[in-house]
Amino acid sequence: MLKSVEAIIEKDGEVRLQEPIRLSTPCRAIVTILDEQSDMIAETALLSEAVLSEDWIRPEEEEAWSHLQKDR
Repeated sequence: MLKSVEAIIEKDGEVRLQEPIRLSTPCRAIVTILDEQSDMIAETALLSEAVLSEDWIRPEEEEAWSHLQKDR
């Protein structure tokens, strides 16, 4: 079973799940620390989309990526 659950990790390492979960047996888990700057990176990507879209619609770009488009 793969399930993602949001959690907050306190400074002392205590993990607080943001929603209750019930497990029938103990399970292994992977904890990924989300850096606060990750929100800024996502915002930067969204803000650069307009500028990058000018490059994306060039005929050279269309040709370079055409092999990935099934309709062609």
